[in-house]
Amino acid sequence: MSGKVVLHYFNGRGKMESIRWLLAVAGVQFEEVFLTEKEQFDKLLSDGALTFQQVPLVEIDGMKLVQSKAILNYIAGKYNLYGKDLKERAMIDIYSEGLIDLMEMIMVSPFTPAENKEKVFSNIEEKAKVRFLPVFEKALANSSFLVGKQLSRADVHLLEATLMLQELFPSILATFPKIQAFQEQMKALPAISKFLQPGSARKPPPDEEYVRTVKAVLSHLFK
Repeated sequence: MSGKVVLHYFNGRGKMESIRWLLAVAGVQFEEVFLTEKEQFDKLLSDGALTFQQVPLVEIDGMKLVQSKAILNYIAGKYNLYGKDLKERAMIDIYSEGLIDLMEMIMVSPFTPAENKEKVFSNIEEKAKVRFLPVFEKALANSSFLVGKQLSRADVHLLEATLMLQELFPSILATFPKIQAFQEQMKALPAISKFLQPGSARKPPPDEEYVRTVKAVLSHLFK
């Protein structure tokens, strides 16, 4: 099994989607084991595979990695998506952490009660326009990459996050031309172009079935 990369998660985006993105950009093939029943999660627990009793879980290089940030850091470091030195890595982390904060707001929205969804989406849109997108528009003013002179995990996260935003708010990038140009540049990369095609490992936006499955498998968290 040490030669395979295996992802253990739900058949949906969640915290695993950014991991799928990085692996795809790195050209790494992977297998997926989808959690559909609580018994599968309980077995991972009893086997000691989930250090902090949480998924995602990624089997890679003979290890069983948990904690999504640790997994992303490992993949980025291994596949040259983490800058050329510590200073670049610090900036990559800053941008990546901000983008993960933004994506997590979108990620939890399907679990929001219907009566609160309008308020939640309004909050996401406002914060994206005021807090997040201006930062990246400025960072891209004189460069094709967020940090340094090469592709990094921060660039991959920015593409993922802005595509997620456009699913909810189609015109949200209208006043951010640098980000629009960045998107087109990123989409032209062969690995990303392939990942964006139908039939890839990229997951669609979460639907009611995904929400039901997550709640069933992680029923102890939704009591």
